[in-house]
Amino acid sequence: MKTIYLNSASEEMPPSVATIGFFDGVHHGHGDLLNHVAEQAEAEGLASVAITFDRHPRQVLDPSYQPLLLTTFDEKLKNLSRTRIKYCVVLPFTREMAAMSARRFMDEVLSRRLHVRHLVVGYDHHFGHDRGEGFDDYVRYGREMGIAVDQWTVFRMRGQSVSSSLIRRCLQAGEAQRAAECLGYYYQMTGRVVKGQQVGRQMGFPTANIEVDKEKLLPASGVYAVKVWTERSTLPYMAMMNIGVRPTFGGGDLSLEVHIFGFHGDLYGQQLEVQFLHRVREERRFSSMEELSQQLQADAQKVKEFFHREYPEWTDGNAI
Repeated sequence: MKTIYLNSASEEMPPSVATIGFFDGVHHGHGDLLNHVAEQAEAEGLASVAITFDRHPRQVLDPSYQPLLLTTFDEKLKNLSRTRIKYCVVLPFTREMAAMSARRFMDEVLSRRLHVRHLVVGYDHHFGHDRGEGFDDYVRYGREMGIAVDQWTVFRMRGQSVSSSLIRRCLQAGEAQRAAECLGYYYQMTGRVVKGQQVGRQMGFPTANIEVDKEKLLPASGVYAVKVWTERSTLPYMAMMNIGVRPTFGGGDLSLEVHIFGFHGDLYGQQLEVQFLHRVREERRFSSMEELSQQLQADAQKVKEFFHREYPEWTDGNAI
């Protein structure tokens, strides 16, 4: 996939079949739509294009808005590159663009600049400043400009439509496996290891404290079975992660602490990639450090049982 930033693009875009969206998560629903666009483009002898934005549109309209994203911008582009789409066009979302009518956007951006010949619209997608405009209007405008406009159907799993909003709700409820089913992959995040309070080390569970992008959605607080990649590993380690505010120690800022089973080494300053496989329990307050230590041992046992069940070849301290 070739990525083109419209504000700096000097090359001529080929005629294409395109779709447009924010594509947060690039989940199964997005994949179904993008696969259709790729197939349609091949059938028509055109290029396939996914058009997206450099930031969440609401951030431009409301500077105080703090998005909770399933994927950072770089993660989104990486996930899009794994599809059959040939081009990804990134639009700089500005107030001027937000003020465009759907007709003007289709004319100036889609038709004249991007040479879109066939537009496939997601089942619930709207563009243009007038939210009252919809699919029938896009079809009418398209006829005037030589753009065929189709609407793709909703993608369902277990009778429920798959959307970024559904996946956010799953993660905020701690349903990591349900979120993975909808995403098509385990939810993941990347963060840098920073200095922590080293409380875990005192209880025999040394942890790496991770700082992640502030716009990244964090799963519900609790203990998780996770896979971890370090900067120096090509295969993942098995680990246990806690997300929470340390209520046993009086609470505080939300922290992400990961204990890698059998790992010995210095991780400070490294970027770790973490995948969330399964939530073991919710966060709760314990009456003493001894009680918490006992619970951590029980948590570790449950996490290891999960790994041995799902990955029988795994042994403590080894990447798989």
